[in-house]
Amino acid sequence: MVYTNSQGSCVDHLVRRFRITLINRPKAVALGGIFLLGMLLFTASSSTTTSIPSTPAPQSRVDIGNVASVGKPKSNFIYNDGKFGSKGLQKKDRYQAIGMKGVTLWFTGFSGSGKSTVGKKLEEVLVRDYGKHTYRLDGDNLRFGINSDLGFAPKDRTENVRRVGEVAKLFAESGVIVVASLISPYRADRDRVRKIHEDAQLEFMEVFVDVPIEAAEARDPKGLYKKARSGAIKGFTGLDAPYEAPRNPEIRLKSHEMSIDEEVRVIIKTLQARGILTATENTPEWYPALLPPDGGMDWEAPSYSSYSAAAAAKFPQVLLNDIDLQWVQCIGEGWAAPLKGFMREGVLLQTLHFNSMLTDPFDLTGNKHFSERQTNYDDYSTKLQMGTRENMPVPIVLPITAATKKLIASSRQLTLVSPTGKPVAVLTDPEIYDYRKEEVISRLFGGMDPDHPYIKVMMASGPYLVGGEIELLERIRYNDGLDSYRLTPKELRERFVASGTDAVYAFQTRNPTHAGHAYLMQDAGRQLKALGYKRPLLWLTPLGGWTKDDDMPLDVRIHQHQVVIEEGMLPSDTVMAIWPSPMIYAGPTEVQWHCKSRRNVGARFFITGRDPAGIKRSKNANQMQVGGDFYDGNHGRYVLQTSPGLGEMKILSFSKVVYDKLDNKMKPPDKSRKSDFLSISGSTMRALAKKGAPPCPDDIPSNWEETKPCIPNGFMVKRGWDLMIQYYQDPSNPNWIGYSRMMSEPLLASGNFVTKGTFGKPSWTLYFQNADGDTISPWHDLPLYPSSSASSADRIVNMMVEIPMGRMEKLEVNKETKHNPIKQDTKKGKPRYYKYGVPFFNYGMLPQTWENPQKKDKDGHQGDGDPLDVMEIGSQQLPTGTVVQVKVLGIFSLIDQGEVDYKIIVINKDDPLASSMRTPDDIDSVVSERLADWLKMYKTAEGKAVNELTSDIMEGPMKAMSVIKETNEYWKDGRESGTI
Repeated sequence: MVYTNSQGSCVDHLVRRFRITLINRPKAVALGGIFLLGMLLFTASSSTTTSIPSTPAPQSRVDIGNVASVGKPKSNFIYNDGKFGSKGLQKKDRYQAIGMKGVTLWFTGFSGSGKSTVGKKLEEVLVRDYGKHTYRLDGDNLRFGINSDLGFAPKDRTENVRRVGEVAKLFAESGVIVVASLISPYRADRDRVRKIHEDAQLEFMEVFVDVPIEAAEARDPKGLYKKARSGAIKGFTGLDAPYEAPRNPEIRLKSHEMSIDEEVRVIIKTLQARGILTATENTPEWYPALLPPDGGMDWEAPSYSSYSAAAAAKFPQVLLNDIDLQWVQCIGEGWAAPLKGFMREGVLLQTLHFNSMLTDPFDLTGNKHFSERQTNYDDYSTKLQMGTRENMPVPIVLPITAATKKLIASSRQLTLVSPTGKPVAVLTDPEIYDYRKEEVISRLFGGMDPDHPYIKVMMASGPYLVGGEIELLERIRYNDGLDSYRLTPKELRERFVASGTDAVYAFQTRNPTHAGHAYLMQDAGRQLKALGYKRPLLWLTPLGGWTKDDDMPLDVRIHQHQVVIEEGMLPSDTVMAIWPSPMIYAGPTEVQWHCKSRRNVGARFFITGRDPAGIKRSKNANQMQVGGDFYDGNHGRYVLQTSPGLGEMKILSFSKVVYDKLDNKMKPPDKSRKSDFLSISGSTMRALAKKGAPPCPDDIPSNWEETKPCIPNGFMVKRGWDLMIQYYQDPSNPNWIGYSRMMSEPLLASGNFVTKGTFGKPSWTLYFQNADGDTISPWHDLPLYPSSSASSADRIVNMMVEIPMGRMEKLEVNKETKHNPIKQDTKKGKPRYYKYGVPFFNYGMLPQTWENPQKKDKDGHQGDGDPLDVMEIGSQQLPTGTVVQVKVLGIFSLIDQGEVDYKIIVINKDDPLASSMRTPDDIDSVVSERLADWLKMYKTAEGKAVNELTSDIMEGPMKAMSVIKETNEYWKDGRESGTI
């Protein structure tokens, strides 16, 4: 049906106005266009004929963009099998693009029940707080417009509901949350509206504002009940006209017993549970109590690799250090969602410049796997700008050396190997690019301090980065006695769900918990209950990754946190689980990462205090500012509060809290009684623990600020304070677990050995025994030659293996300890590991040899005082303690601080390759080059200078045997003189 007036087509007039708006205000047309379309459709399909007085005019052609119709609308304006336009955009695609589903919330109830009141508040909350397109169709207002021709007779009431239902359907189809508030007294009419939604495969939810007629009449905000009682209004619902209450409404609100905020929370929780606010097809059981990870409700962490450990062992290997391994865990378990691998250069650039990365989880732009593709600098498609940006504040990258770059250059798969030699993950489709350290450092930290602990780590790393998606080979375990505290995001979600919580609030810490921290966590819980949450759950997440040397060790912190929970300073149902990330000390940028990773596990709230992730500047003069705070203490929480990508997560920000001497509690300071408060900083706490300060008496000494003789009562539970004192009395004890560092069992040869201590710690020692059980020295008591009749001419000698191929623990014969056991090499009391790469050789020593420091070679270099070092290049891994007969192939001469350190190159005489090798010329040139590169460069991974070789070309077996013979004579002389 077409309506016209004397001035021409009404439709033409409306369309012309719409096109003007489209040109001048393109962002304002979406809802207006749908509303216009709704008006056209519901009138065209109306069973009631309504005329506008007019002069007939010819039907005219209407153009809207590329859509044209003459008279009757074409099929792409008509619903077809529940889809808007058989040729148009599908609902699923539309909903995913706008990040929400359309739905009609049909509020029904008596006049005065509160339908409009709660509808208005709901619309405001959804638009302002959640950013969701919401529109309210109020029955009273509609009667002044599109339904102005209808009265209150049963027939008109039915038509009123039908028209509004048709309009609501169109709005819902467009992805709008429709809040329709009508008395709609007849059950059949409401069911008819429900059916038209169901026929169009649209969500429809009946909201029954269930208020007794007496309560509604007592309110009577418009005076209608009074008029009806006086007879001025006839057929008033609930008085002289019937109201048929819903039998099974989706939501029932007893507004006379609830606050308006409670009513809104009930509705929003229902919308969340149905996936309306997230456009989710199948809403998981944990939502809305838990937030979805970045990347969408359906995002999942990378699955475990289909490659077996044996298959992965055939790929080129990339050695991980402790920090790299912690990043592997963050990626592989899903803490860094939506990141699925080490950053490719394009993702790194986005992180540095935008603190975010592009994603397209629903593949709306054809870029679903954009971040997983090789970076293409020639792709300038405008579609790249149309994806979703997810918060990604810190670079998660994998540095490699030049030697590793050369090794993996043409490989499609790489195996990532832990510092203990364990393959942990497979990286696919690697992308290698320059590590522009100055650029990364300046953008990450906003400044440069050469002695900043993480900056020093970055500067000491390799000159290249390799990006690519990873899959864990198996779950990462550190075997340090703390694995029971390491829960994956999946396990944590399951635990949260099992607790019955309706909101998780997270607290990140790398310090022991004291009363100040407890106040933040306790007050956060109180705030959430005041907001209407019934079972808020505290998630305490101590950082488990790398930290600077003077931070408190992980094991001390974990045990101290556990005691604090047991003593009741924190809620008894607190979930404590180690967060695997390393600490970067990047202030406002890093705290966004702290927050993001907790959101990825489901936390709705994140607690932050003053100066999160902050650090002091060093005294290094090579910086613009020396000393003082690296970041302003207020900036971190401010940036976090205003950072993009928070989604539904809320920040609980706290200012500094102080100790109140009147009640022994931590709280915000009261300026009216400054003298009653003590400020107890972290440095003060550490100083008190170092001197073993006892608890203060009930009356804290008046000169406490000056003398600090005791720890104020209530500042920390006693058992927790005792652990602090225990640590600070012996902070250099190597048995403390500073941070998550993978431990392993040694790979030992079969034989008579006695081990003491824990492998991976300085205490570990391997003693050799003979057949009679007597302790012997592998240096002095094992023979150099296989038999007494053997000679140097045979070129076969005995090698004792210290470090197996593929293992990084730096084990060596200890010259100073009786019987010369094999021990873990240490630096500043900490175990040393190879960091340059995965050893492709077995490393060991030749017994009964000694590089005499009193003797010099022809170039004036003296010996280094050790047995001869040996590198066995066969195809088999040889366990520690193996004594094996090897064929001598050649020698490198390494010069280290004026000393000559010979490296004898050999091969197991029983190795399959041995028969084809006699001289350096028989060794694969790639292997020879890798050996020379290793010897020159392996110390650079520890921040040391490049080693010097007398020649990059390996000398032959004659030279090697000459050195062996000479050092054997030195050994004999040293034994006779008692020097060794």
